[in-house]
Amino acid sequence: MQAQRITGAEALMRSLVAEGVDTLFGYPGGAIMPAYDALYDHKHDLNHILVRHEQGAVHAAQGYARVSGRVGCAIVTSGPGATNTVTGVADAMIDSTPIVVICGQVGTSLLGTDAFQEVDVVGMTQPISKWNYQIRRAQDVAWAVSRAFFIARSGRPGPVVLDFTKNAQNDMVDYEPAEVNFIRSYKPIPKLNLDAVQTAAQMINNAVKPLVLVGQGVELAGANNELIQLLEKAHMPAGCTLLGLSALPSNHPLNMGMLGMHGNLGPNVMTNQCDLLIAIGMRFDDRVTGNLKTYARQAKVIHFDIDPSEINKIKHCDCAVLADCKEALQALLPLIEPSKHQSWIDGFKPYAEQEYNKVIAPAIHPTEGPLLMGEVVNRVSEATNNEAVLVTDVGQNQMFGCRYFKYSKPRSVVTSGGCGTMGFGLPAAIGATFGAPDRTVCLFVGDGGLQMTMQELGTIMEQNAPVKIILLNNNYLGNVRQWQAMFFRHRYSFTPMLNPDYELIAKAYGIPTRTVVERQDLDTAIAEMLSTDGPFLLQCAVKDEDNVLPMTPPGADVDSMLLQI
Repeated sequence: MQAQRITGAEALMRSLVAEGVDTLFGYPGGAIMPAYDALYDHKHDLNHILVRHEQGAVHAAQGYARVSGRVGCAIVTSGPGATNTVTGVADAMIDSTPIVVICGQVGTSLLGTDAFQEVDVVGMTQPISKWNYQIRRAQDVAWAVSRAFFIARSGRPGPVVLDFTKNAQNDMVDYEPAEVNFIRSYKPIPKLNLDAVQTAAQMINNAVKPLVLVGQGVELAGANNELIQLLEKAHMPAGCTLLGLSALPSNHPLNMGMLGMHGNLGPNVMTNQCDLLIAIGMRFDDRVTGNLKTYARQAKVIHFDIDPSEINKIKHCDCAVLADCKEALQALLPLIEPSKHQSWIDGFKPYAEQEYNKVIAPAIHPTEGPLLMGEVVNRVSEATNNEAVLVTDVGQNQMFGCRYFKYSKPRSVVTSGGCGTMGFGLPAAIGATFGAPDRTVCLFVGDGGLQMTMQELGTIMEQNAPVKIILLNNNYLGNVRQWQAMFFRHRYSFTPMLNPDYELIAKAYGIPTRTVVERQDLDTAIAEMLSTDGPFLLQCAVKDEDNVLPMTPPGADVDSMLLQI
């Protein structure tokens, strides 16, 4: 078949279609205008979502990727358009989210001249991306796009940035599709060492008090079923990281809850009592380990991970299994001897009961006083039959959301983990509605985070994106205020907020809205929200000084959790 002569911009569009892209999140501008002109003729196969800010484009691409398991894609212009994506690129990098960001750039003859809206995108994003590349020639477009998507989705996923010069968009090329599925210097999936698997199996079979730490790597590998088989065959309890929460159904009897600073008491305390720690697709983040000097000193450690750089980076392991989690667990399962660890599992129960009585029950079943964040989250989760996608912003809304929402399906948690990006929630929820159009998407957001990317209500309006926005409004930057209360003698330095009328703002965007102040109105308001086609803003006036508990103070031992302040 003879190659067809087309522009580099048209080559970009055809290459995106060849990669299976169906949705783009973006914002046009001068340096990317040729690409947008080509996009005009691809409305039938590329659905472009016009965001209201470039940061929103990247977070939306993240939300799309997290719920769909596909590569999210954002397209923006040069200069400020590109710099506005940097937060999202960094967020995607630390949370292993596969996205491709395409930025316009000035022509090659102007590079390095401080031309209008020129910035060094490659230099700026190199430390925070998995790969980046400047396309200077039209003949490199097909190869660069295919390579970008291959790198973004393979191995440990992550963001890739393509800096697309204007002349490369305009120049003509004899286009032929490219398919990159091998790079000589890049080994995305380490070869499974069966000796390491055998060693891991022996350690698990000999353990008396094993504890499994479940990370997002399980979901990224699609190893949810293998995880459940392992837990049930070896009869081992598990705790989940923030990003790994939906890798295991919340109601599974071996799921002991969330790990980390605001996690559940049982798995945190028992981390320092187990004799074997089995980490699967997690990276021992400091919010999980607390004081590393005292973290699980008594335990042997097995670490399953696809990324060699994570092995022994933070926590020394006695057995490293470098591989894709699904492949590793499939090899491990036949070697595991059926076992029972009932007395060890029963040891979690007193801590679960203590936490329920002192923290959970008062948070989700209060009898008086103002609305609490925990009860709102719990009631929304129950009303969705625990089947919705949870999206959160960052702060107390995030911790209450992740603690009290329940998960019955994989890929049900979309939150900013390692970067902790306020403003992430609203655009990520928009992306999630396109990545999982058959699921209910519930966004929990605080009054602070909502205002950081509130312009994306315009995107929701234009697309009628069915985001169910639950605004937990306490007129504070709540998480910072909690730390000020605990560690800075209640000196609330610039954390109280004077807020706008969110109902009026929602109405201006044509979004149905309701505000709940009284507890007796909550259930009917939630029902109205969920039965409304399209978007909805449910504002809940919650207790102004509510606190997320339990909490391991920063730098404290992981088992030194506070149940009250």
